[in-house]
Amino acid sequence: MSEEHQGSGQPPKTDIHSASSKRPSASPRPSSGPGPSPDSGSRRDPGSAPALDESTLDAQTQKALAFVRTLVKAMQMTVEVNLAPDDGEGSPDEIRIELEGPDAGRIIGKKGNVLDAIQYLTARVVVRPGEPRRHIIVDAEGYRARHEDQLAQMARRLAQRVATEGKVITIDPMSARERRIVHMALREIQGVRTESMGEEPQRRVQIIPNKAAREAT
Repeated sequence: MSEEHQGSGQPPKTDIHSASSKRPSASPRPSSGPGPSPDSGSRRDPGSAPALDESTLDAQTQKALAFVRTLVKAMQMTVEVNLAPDDGEGSPDEIRIELEGPDAGRIIGKKGNVLDAIQYLTARVVVRPGEPRRHIIVDAEGYRARHEDQLAQMARRLAQRVATEGKVITIDPMSARERRIVHMALREIQGVRTESMGEEPQRRVQIIPNKAAREAT
């Protein structure tokens, strides 16, 4: 699969989503016995951490959770909807929602298109005119997390080529979050720098050799 565009030729037809579209089967979840329906977001596995008191969350986060739960229920999908644990890598304005359950694969859709649609609708509902801007992420069984890891690995691999060969590599168009992942993954890589170029939705990241670093070697 072609991943890069070198020099001034045409950009590659890199599908940065395809590698992460193959999701392993979900592990069976232990039965929690009678209780709330799966889409309520309150079912917990035995021995898990105490349930989050959602009444302590800010209004926008509560609205996001409520909307996604209403949406998946209307879609007749059997999934739990919960706020994802803070992994320390998100921005302060981020609301990250995790979906888990028997229908999580259907929620993801082909190349994450259903998941993307849910995320887009949630952002439109949560961020209204005059309200604080929030970055909404809706994930299902770690699909986006796996994709982000693969994207960062690809970026580091391409950066090594740029540093070695001294040629610019331009990655195919990506979302703002994906571009940020690339910038963050390469910010401490010696011999290269990154720049975003173009206009949405065709905005791309270029990996550029650092001439000063090459001359020093």
